[in-house]
Amino acid sequence: MLSNSSKYAIKAVLFIAVNSKRGKKVMVKDIANPINVPKPYIAKLLQKLVKEKIISSTRGPRGGFYLNNENFKVSIMKIIHAIDGEKTLKSCMLSLDTCNEEKPCPLHNILSISRDNILKHLNQKTIEDLSNDINLGQSFLPL
Repeated sequence: MLSNSSKYAIKAVLFIAVNSKRGKKVMVKDIANPINVPKPYIAKLLQKLVKEKIISSTRGPRGGFYLNNENFKVSIMKIIHAIDGEKTLKSCMLSLDTCNEEKPCPLHNILSISRDNILKHLNQKTIEDLSNDINLGQSFLPL
């Protein structure tokens, strides 16, 4: 359901979030190995997220990626939209162009309720919510 790029971006943002809560900025090289993503690829994704104001960065010897208070309030869905666009999770599961409520594909009615529920949760959950779960040991992310 999520592209690899969105998965990588979410893992990277959460990695940055956990470190930001500890007062640390992180470099691309610090992120790539723990989340198992090539450095050039994650660097490209992170620059896109900075441009969209989902994460923050500073240059220089004490630079790196971090989250400020506003960044922590961003929904997980905004990360997905920044990476894949807004139509990604709303597209037909069989990749039919004409699938919709009036002309549903064979899977549409089975999956639409579940997809709507997932979309609702992705819109409601913030970076802070998920990073708090990691810090409390309620979920896991390699750090």
